[in-house]
Amino acid sequence: MGPGPLIAPSLLAADFMRVGEQAQAAIAGGADVLHVDIMDGHFVPNLSMGPGFVRSAREFTDHPLDVHIMVTDALRFAEAFAEAGADSVTFHVEADCDPVKVIQLLRDRGLGVGMTLRPATPARAIQPFIESVDMVLVMTVEPGYGGQEFREDQLAKVRQVRSWLGAGRRVEVDGGISVQTAGACAEAGADVFVAGVNVFRSGDIAGAIAGLRSAAGAPRR
Repeated sequence: MGPGPLIAPSLLAADFMRVGEQAQAAIAGGADVLHVDIMDGHFVPNLSMGPGFVRSAREFTDHPLDVHIMVTDALRFAEAFAEAGADSVTFHVEADCDPVKVIQLLRDRGLGVGMTLRPATPARAIQPFIESVDMVLVMTVEPGYGGQEFREDQLAKVRQVRSWLGAGRRVEVDGGISVQTAGACAEAGADVFVAGVNVFRSGDIAGAIAGLRSAAGAPRR
């Protein structure tokens, strides 16, 4: 995926009747990663795609697929999405499982490992695992639904996580990410920017990606 800020459009916000077309438009428009949000209706009060969606996406493109599992049983779903073709899986520290086992499963399968913090979870919850992950996702809205307003109070958490990770590993932000909020996230230390509504419902997917890239401090591709 290369150095510098990464733009990761969330397929959750795509038109599901045109998801292949819109995913291809995002890739052509410069998306670095395709972000796939998985919700089980239990950990968060919403449902979304399953492993079959990721399997189809894998057959459709070789572009990186980052699967964010908002699920209670992270160990079970991490394995399912690893088998389906994810390149990386990001799971919640709050999930009902042993994070060490999830990390080890993903490592054994050669996948990238991310760990996520909900807005109410303090940064210190992730500290015991910080040396074992490639990326930390700081949710800048409450997970479960798209289109929520960005929470500025999460910027302090981004700064704290960045100070622990240092260079070479990623801090991702997800929730209300737009050309108006990406700059503040980048200044705090984020370098992966997930955006759904503001990309796929913008009317100009490539233009939205370029705008996010510029706001994040990276040159337009």
